Amino acid sequence: MLTSLRARLWLSYALLIVTALGVVAVFLLAYIIRSPLLYRQTIDRLKAVEAVVLAREQTTGEPPPLVNLPAALQRADDTFDVRLILFSQDGQILFDTRQNQAALRLPPQPPRLLPIVRDTQRQPWLYTARHLPDGEWLMISTPRPRLQLVSILRDELFSPVIQAGAISLLLSLFLAFWIAAWVADPLQRLLAAVRAVPFEQVRNIPDHGPREVRDLTRAFNAMANRVQISQKSQRDFVANVSHELKTPLTSIQGFAQAILDGTAIAPKGQKQAAQVIYNEAGRMHRMVLDLLDLARLDAGTADLKMAPVDMAILLRSTIEKFELQAREAGISLGLEAGELPILIGDGDRLAQVLTNLVDNAIKHTPSGGRVDLQASAVNSEMEINVSDTGKGISEADQQHIFDRFYQVDPSRSGGGSHSAGLGLAIVKEIIQAHGGRISVRSQEGRGSIFSVRLPLSQPNATTLMSKRKR
Repeated sequence: MLTSLRARLWLSYALLIVTALGVVAVFLLAYIIRSPLLYRQTIDRLKAVEAVVLAREQTTGEPPPLVNLPAALQRADDTFDVRLILFSQDGQILFDTRQNQAALRLPPQPPRLLPIVRDTQRQPWLYTARHLPDGEWLMISTPRPRLQLVSILRDELFSPVIQAGAISLLLSLFLAFWIAAWVADPLQRLLAAVRAVPFEQVRNIPDHGPREVRDLTRAFNAMANRVQISQKSQRDFVANVSHELKTPLTSIQGFAQAILDGTAIAPKGQKQAAQVIYNEAGRMHRMVLDLLDLARLDAGTADLKMAPVDMAILLRSTIEKFELQAREAGISLGLEAGELPILIGDGDRLAQVLTNLVDNAIKHTPSGGRVDLQASAVNSEMEINVSDTGKGISEADQQHIFDRFYQVDPSRSGGGSHSAGLGLAIVKEIIQAHGGRISVRSQEGRGSIFSVRLPLSQPNATTLMSKRKR
């Protein structure tokens, strides 16, 4: 029973409440034991006798006042059964109605709680003391009554105190149970959701309870969403890989079967079949290499060789690389880049990024169009834009353009070289590995602009792969 958080919280609150009430009860009991109801009643009786004695002496009409005080004190002793003592200014006993008993002394200071004085035999007396007009002191005392603890509890506690304490304890325990449930119930829902993660679609848990529990709930909701996105990505990945491998494998199997069963007998037919098998095998090889490259980038284990890179030279070499291809396609290439600062990065990987972006721009730009590269330093970043005058990308496709295996037009072969849709995903991973970001702006019929932003300063460049946030 006590293994659950709710039970332990309730027990903790209950022990705390019982301890607090116990401490209050102990102090209250100590006060009552030192000053019980019978003691207070006795003190009130002594004060009443004091008032009667002094009032009677001052109203008897016998001159002068207080001359017959000793006789009045003795009469009061006989009448009220109390001890009356008259002290001088310096505390000496002038008159004692019970001289045959152990002497009492006038306390030097008034009592803080209960007026008790002890005689020469250490017996306690309750008393009152009054300062008379002529400077003398009048003490009225009586032996302290003997009480039993049971009578004190019966007279003092069981009437209002015990009832109030019992009600307070019950209310406190109920409140402790409610607080324990307030803390534990969201955690129970969180536990149920955690158990359901591998088996079903997990809905976001409403964040209730203390602030720490709400923070934990929000963190779990974010984690659950990431897990579901990751699972969906894995399922899509397996489906896309299967789809991409199905076509070349089918071609390889078909033409290999043609060679084996003698369908392709002529040298020309055999050469054609071998060429198809070679092309499809090369296509699968490139796709496997891209997948391995993407996996290493995604896991942060790719070996980036960070060094100073002159982006102006890298941009010009990219333009020179694609001049022949652009000329054959009837497309103009342009470069706009002034003096650029040195960038810390992996030159080969950045060249791969530019190659992929420019190659895509050329492939998707019709004859007579234009592809431009523009680079500039903006604050602490370098911005590189690759723009084209192609058909553009719809707004819906822009949301997935960097997803793996995503193709804007799956039926398009891309100029005779079918693409698996991994190029832009690899580009994004490389840019993120450098601590940068990439975005696309496009309008259908007016072309596209791919914008890359790279930080100029990378103090932790060697560990960006393992530290970057996804």
